[in-house]
Amino acid sequence: MSNDPNRIMDEVARFMTDAADAAKGVSEELEAVFRTQVERVVNRLELVRREEFEALKEMAARESTDYETLVKRIEALETRLKVSGETASLENDKLSPSGEMQAQISDDTSSEQAEIK
Repeated sequence: MSNDPNRIMDEVARFMTDAADAAKGVSEELEAVFRTQVERVVNRLELVRREEFEALKEMAARESTDYETLVKRIEALETRLKVSGETASLENDKLSPSGEMQAQISDDTSSEQAEIK
């Protein structure tokens, strides 16, 4: 009879092990289903991955810096143009800086038209 209690304990232990394995399998299956559902929701929301976001953030920062540099260059060129325009207007009272550009454009256009004829 001493084998009967040990046999019963062995059966209970085997049953518990099988139950634990089954619970683990169910847990893994639920986790897979949950992951699939979350991925569907994320895809539907068109969310971006962190790596993509960080890359775009860096690109935007570089572009902002480039933009600021270009604005400064344009301001410097405008200043130089004003200074050279004032010098030119002192030399030739009839033409303003914009008039000089218009005169140059019209001269270029008339020379091109002459070449075509």
